[in-house]
Amino acid sequence: MKTKFLFLFFAFSFSNLSQSQTLINVYDNVLFYDGYAGLVSAPTEPNVVRLRNDLFTTKLTSDQLSQIGSTLRLDVLITAACDNYDRIGNVNLVLVPKNDATYNTSTALKIEMGRFITPFMNKNISPFSVPYTFTVDNVAKIMKDTAINSVYDFWVELEVFGVPYAANTQVAGCSGRNDVFYGTLDFVTNEQTTAIENNFLLPLNFKKDLNNYNVNATDVVGQTVRTINYSVPESINNASYYIITSNHGANAGGEEYNRRFHYIYHDTNLKLTYKPGELTCEPYRIYNTQGNGIYSPSPRTPGQWQSFSNWCPGAVIPIRTIALGTLAAGSHTFKIDVPTAVFANGEGYIPVSVYVQGENSTLSINDVVTYSYDMYPNPTSNTINISGTDIINSYQIIDSLGRVLVSYTYNTSNLSIDLSSYANGVYFLKMNFDKGTNTERIIKQ
Repeated sequence: MKTKFLFLFFAFSFSNLSQSQTLINVYDNVLFYDGYAGLVSAPTEPNVVRLRNDLFTTKLTSDQLSQIGSTLRLDVLITAACDNYDRIGNVNLVLVPKNDATYNTSTALKIEMGRFITPFMNKNISPFSVPYTFTVDNVAKIMKDTAINSVYDFWVELEVFGVPYAANTQVAGCSGRNDVFYGTLDFVTNEQTTAIENNFLLPLNFKKDLNNYNVNATDVVGQTVRTINYSVPESINNASYYIITSNHGANAGGEEYNRRFHYIYHDTNLKLTYKPGELTCEPYRIYNTQGNGIYSPSPRTPGQWQSFSNWCPGAVIPIRTIALGTLAAGSHTFKIDVPTAVFANGEGYIPVSVYVQGENSTLSINDVVTYSYDMYPNPTSNTINISGTDIINSYQIIDSLGRVLVSYTYNTSNLSIDLSSYANGVYFLKMNFDKGTNTERIIKQ
């Protein structure tokens, strides 16, 4: 890993202005391999760990963290090897307990800082690389926060999934190879600033798939909706959601080629409505050098692109921000709903990442209670199921008048509760965990 200094010069009104920026190299041309194959044994640079063929991690040093200023830009460069299809990639920030030598990437506390789609590249045709840029000044606040730094180390993952099977026969020089892409990641920041003490961070969802056919991917099978419950013991000032979503599933009638309205709710209030996709994918045509992609031989109109393209191969996926103002102490919900989504043949997915960030000088991540479980189906006509990782010690069923109808003691992370004998209406499921109590609203119909 290297640290370099980048000086940018701007001309304005007959005078030259200069602004000093620091460039921190996090990954330098690391090589990704077949994401479906067993872990390769190819060597890596010192302090760079290959967790999977599609995933690298490295711990930021104290020297690197000291150079982070009040701004932060991620510069990613992906270079073609032997995958000539569009794939998903992302940059993740992992919060690992202080001085731990390693971590489990499946259970670690992390946020997604940026997501991108690779183009259809042929390694023999220029340009051989595609750049991606993400402005994440809010993440600089996380890295500069003294309270978070006292408890956690910051690790950075670079992830690019790829497979070489098509390129093995379609790209000259790729026969028999299983390497797919090269990746470089640089942090670009302004001059050093002092540490801060009032930043608040709460990861809510990291790349968890949303669809309408998997009981673990939706609140209600048949609907594309996910509700995330959380609570904060004190109010959070200047709070915001940071959200990344993209639709995948390359099948006829599926989500990859159809733009659907996405609705984001906070505490049942609609906060954001959007359709994914850009006005046109033409700016990325130059990077799509392999003829098997979605690009026709001649340019398409904006209307043509918008009729079938959820995202452009070679483009970044937007980071959507929802300002919440003051987040009051107590329980809250985040919900994403894509009501017209169609997952043809039970295929396709929408990976959703979201976290809350704001200001509070006394709270830490460990002070906030979140519950990791899925509840389905709701509404229900018979059974309500709870599936998760947190142990449920006991639960109660309470009617709309506040009367306790059922009270059971358990020691399980999975429940199946029969409501078939109950009258139609609204009920409440109160669950007691080791870390607190959470209540869900159930509709019996």
